[in-house]
Amino acid sequence: MLVCLGPTFAEPGSTTGFRVIVPLLEALHARLADGPNGASPILLAHPALPSMPEERLRNDLVRSVAYTPASDARTMWLQTAADYRVARDLMVEHQCTCCLMLGAEAQDVAPDTLLAMIDTVLRGQADLAVPCYETEIDEALLNSALIYPLTRSIYGANVRMPLPVDLAMSARMCERMGQAAAKALPGALMWPIAEAAAAGFSLAEVASARRPDLQRGDIDLNGIIALIGSSIFSDVESKAQFWQRTRPLLEVKHIGQNAAITANKGAPDKAEANTLIDSFRLGYGNLHEIWALVLPPNSLLGLKKLSLMPVENFRMSNALWVRVVYDFLLAHRLRTINRGHLLGALTPLYLAWVATYVLECDTPDDAKKHVEALALAFEADKPYLVSRWRWPDRFNP
Repeated sequence: MLVCLGPTFAEPGSTTGFRVIVPLLEALHARLADGPNGASPILLAHPALPSMPEERLRNDLVRSVAYTPASDARTMWLQTAADYRVARDLMVEHQCTCCLMLGAEAQDVAPDTLLAMIDTVLRGQADLAVPCYETEIDEALLNSALIYPLTRSIYGANVRMPLPVDLAMSARMCERMGQAAAKALPGALMWPIAEAAAAGFSLAEVASARRPDLQRGDIDLNGIIALIGSSIFSDVESKAQFWQRTRPLLEVKHIGQNAAITANKGAPDKAEANTLIDSFRLGYGNLHEIWALVLPPNSLLGLKKLSLMPVENFRMSNALWVRVVYDFLLAHRLRTINRGHLLGALTPLYLAWVATYVLECDTPDDAKKHVEALALAFEADKPYLVSRWRWPDRFNP
């Protein structure tokens, strides 16, 4: 089995580097050895440390091999094309049957989560196994607002966190990701759920306790939306021939009782909604001309009404947000305006959705229902996206 660590394990000034993960891997090896098929040694692929690039582990259970990460990879907290290329090459070179890719701070991930992911792949029950980590009510909101419902609608894959930092892959899934990564820039984000869906590969989702927070450096919300929005929109465009056809929902093997959203910190602070709404209103004043190039009249009217609502009544409907996302996706494809300006104009609209979420969700159940209703709205309005994609001139704003 191959375990690939991301470039963040070679951060400058690190005194432990990849060694912090070894106790976790030894625990995994012991658990796998108790299974019916036993366990072979683990091959640990780690980024070369600047101070000791040729260091190797001397361990009967875990062997190590160093690789040279992409020059800009340490600034990225997510798995990139360069990471998938490394994984594919090492899988082929060492003839491994399963690859476990781990993101930053993975040494604190629950061993049971990783074991379930690995076991599912090794038993042939899934080509791709990803975790569903518990989150607070006010966390992972871009995932809840955009990544999850769009992926579910486009690809029919009900996987709660479609952009995983930790994942287990079969050999053929790793090969598929390697081929896709070979066509992308080294720092590009990759979408394994979409690749698995397009290839007809099997999926599994493992419920897990909360994951340690990932450090995102100095990237702000605008930067995150530009990075992730551009990537997912481009990926959707590249797979248009697949998702435009009517297909049944993909079968996903769900492992464990998934809480997904917890309430350890309690309900979101309602006072935050004021700031979010002010940001939306400022955007409405400054970006209305850009929105008018992208959105149809009904959506513009809905945004005008939204900008005039008092805070206590402020609500962005699911239908409005879905149309906004679909129309921005289409504008990204058609290059209606500069893509950087386009995604910058999406931020205030996203904040309006967040404000609505904050005002409506007091408990984990509220949050789950809110996100599920949004996902259903994305699915229900998918024919609009397909129609505009095929005949964009008929639906010009």
